[in-house]
Amino acid sequence: MPEESSPPVLYGVPHSLYTGKARSYLRNQGIAYIERPPSHPEFATHIAPRLGRSIIPVLQTPDGAIVQDTIDIIDHFEHRGAPYPVYPATPLQRVLAVIIEYFGCQAMRKHAMHYRWSYLERQRAFMWHAFASGAGPAVAEKVMGRMNAYLPMLGVNDETVPHIERSFETLLDTLDAHFAVMPYLLGGRPSIADYGLIAPLFAHLGRDPVPAQIMKTRAPRVHRWVERMNAPGLDVVEYPDSTPAFVADDAIPASLEPFLTYMAEDMFPELADKLAFFDEWVAAQEPADSTPVADKPHRRQLGAVHTAYRGVPIEVGAEPYLLYVLQRAVDTLDGLSDAEARRVRGELRRRGLERAVPTGRDYRVGRSDNIEVWRRDRAS
Repeated sequence: MPEESSPPVLYGVPHSLYTGKARSYLRNQGIAYIERPPSHPEFATHIAPRLGRSIIPVLQTPDGAIVQDTIDIIDHFEHRGAPYPVYPATPLQRVLAVIIEYFGCQAMRKHAMHYRWSYLERQRAFMWHAFASGAGPAVAEKVMGRMNAYLPMLGVNDETVPHIERSFETLLDTLDAHFAVMPYLLGGRPSIADYGLIAPLFAHLGRDPVPAQIMKTRAPRVHRWVERMNAPGLDVVEYPDSTPAFVADDAIPASLEPFLTYMAEDMFPELADKLAFFDEWVAAQEPADSTPVADKPHRRQLGAVHTAYRGVPIEVGAEPYLLYVLQRAVDTLDGLSDAEARRVRGELRRRGLERAVPTGRDYRVGRSDNIEVWRRDRAS
């Protein structure tokens, strides 16, 4: 990777789900950086005005460019040549890695936010310290109240909580068994899938006292993976025969299969119902190419979707950003020969995951000036 005149600056906080994803990448890749909280005066005077909203994480490059989204932050360095590239070169692994990234960064917000806010009284001192350190005592209570209010639109309620907690336990059990075999999800180095999962499994579920204790006692190998993902370089001391490569021949580790089965059960029908909502919304509204997906920069949801989680009816917010996450899987499939595309689709179908790749649509979500926008030309 080319030398920089000065290190980039990452604006974020320790308890932020998405900051954790970006920070993990920078540390694993050995990229020097400076981290500052959004309470830093530079954020208010130079960063937020350029974004049109206050949001983290944000990367400021040495030449002054602003990169806001975690996908864009990671891809910024991937395009420059990272020591351990995160996108597998083979199509099935690449598509599955993006789907797992979606699951961690989007679907697992239920788990992350439930354990953080439903157990607030048992971990209030810890959460107060986190939010006061990141934003200052004057605004900590306000921010905490706003975050707590997000639970209903994530589908977290009295009926779903038992299912969310059983889901977390199943996730821990399946991943713990996998990490008994290899250090990362697809082999000897982290993929974009690992960075998707570290987002909730570090900032919320691996730090907040209640879920962290569950993780440590039920799944020590998962907790060790959380440590590994926050270490510089590849921290694989327990795997003396590991090499920094993905599993060969586009194979999926047999030890990962129970987790993939669990993931498919957990993300549907919600993901399919959200995609159907976007189809109907775009058909009715016919947004022009390059128009923002929402009327205000800080607004992420287009409306509410009636769906179900583990058989329990729920109503959740629909954020077009999920299309931005998954479209890299779409692009991978679209770039394959017919025979290869059939093979990959068959492997996805066998695992119940074919519907997680939203192919065949005449629209997508892109980003312009760090804002999500509609793209009607799928090649753009």
